[in-house]
Amino acid sequence: MSGPGAWGKDRPSREAAERAVAARTRTLVIGPYLTRPKGEAAGQGRAGASPPRRPPEARIAEAHGLALAIDLDIAGEMIVPISAPRPATYLGRGKVEEIAGIVAAEDVGLVVMDCALSPGQQRNLEKAWGTKVIDRTGLILEIFGRRARTREGALQVELAHLAYQKSRLVRSWTHLERQRGGFGFLGGPGETQIEADRRLIQERMRRIERDLEGVKQTRTLHRASRRRVPYPIVALVGYTNAGKSTLFNRLTAAEVFAENLLFATLDPTSRAIRLPHGATAILSDTVGFVSELPTMLVAAFRATLEDVVEADVLLHVRDISGVETEAEAADVEEVLGQLGIDTHDRSRLIEVWNKADLLSPGDRERLAATIARMPPERRPSLVSAVTGEGIPDLLAGIEQAVARGRALFEIVLEASDGAAPNWLYEEAEIIRREEEGEGASIRLLVRIAPEKEPRLLSRYPGARRLEQAAPPLP
Repeated sequence: MSGPGAWGKDRPSREAAERAVAARTRTLVIGPYLTRPKGEAAGQGRAGASPPRRPPEARIAEAHGLALAIDLDIAGEMIVPISAPRPATYLGRGKVEEIAGIVAAEDVGLVVMDCALSPGQQRNLEKAWGTKVIDRTGLILEIFGRRARTREGALQVELAHLAYQKSRLVRSWTHLERQRGGFGFLGGPGETQIEADRRLIQERMRRIERDLEGVKQTRTLHRASRRRVPYPIVALVGYTNAGKSTLFNRLTAAEVFAENLLFATLDPTSRAIRLPHGATAILSDTVGFVSELPTMLVAAFRATLEDVVEADVLLHVRDISGVETEAEAADVEEVLGQLGIDTHDRSRLIEVWNKADLLSPGDRERLAATIARMPPERRPSLVSAVTGEGIPDLLAGIEQAVARGRALFEIVLEASDGAAPNWLYEEAEIIRREEEGEGASIRLLVRIAPEKEPRLLSRYPGARRLEQAAPPLP
């Protein structure tokens, strides 16, 4: 596991070593997917269970992509339909024996199981196949460890990894059953190794949680400072590999790491962008979502998701060229709903249909017709973050969304009172400034957040609220 020990000055050399090891690791990807019970209609799950939204072929393709994200050498992949997981090995005995033959024939050094394995199931499969086995959670943890770039991200990765490791200290390894004597702080007489390991992990988790609390307080101060300036917050959300970081770079002229990889971005990044009439907004890039993301990982990266909850406008970026775009959108909306965000509120959420450059002419025509039939308030922005297509229209849509929640005021000030406009420039958005009476006075058109309106009216009693939602763009 590449955790926070890899964070620091020696990180590049460690990453190079990890890639070298991964490149030599022959890997078999197994998709043990539940079949639909007889009599169950398509799209319907059993009571209390959510039906899989994706066909097995799409799910194994995603698992393949997750393995490629840490440079593993993929020897092959296999879909294994199962009616129910077996308690001991998850798979049936015959399939375990069949895979053992493949592992031996292909010289496989790692098997990735695209499911959640219990510690006992993982241990039994490793014994049966004579090779290392990791499940979906373990694979995603490896990716997170490789991608985290900041100290905060490294701490979050280690915390999630320790929580995962702690859950597996239940008869997972035989050496943990041995008794050991106590020496100093390591434990008292008769303490088993498994108890000592669990206690040491718990102590380390508490230290990390304290460190993260300090980081969280710093982020809260930064967020509060952003709230004190008149800049709306725009957050990019979407399924992993939808092109959020590429779009972030296109909108901000930044150079955030962006590659055709799952989970290319883990650490939250914010930059200023200019809206069409010259106003400034803060754009935040966030971690991509994925189906069946382990709960411990969502909790570990809650700091990233806080930017989503606080945002004035959300850009839901979708890979519109992908065959699974609808299922991916449903996964993202499910997570947003868990965060208390109304995904039907189109005044706050804008769908961005990205990767238009990958569409065929026929697909483009069909999408254009689909968009034209939608109500104006629900129409997505069709863009290509790579070529820049549709970006001006997207920026105009962001500006319109920001304007919906902010009132316009017209304020006339004496030009001789040089201090009077200062508060407005610091706390509000100056839309237009005009001089009147040969420079004797200035007329300002300002836009301000609702929570700041009382202070504006207190400072400028003559301010006149305008009915129009936003001024026409120049």
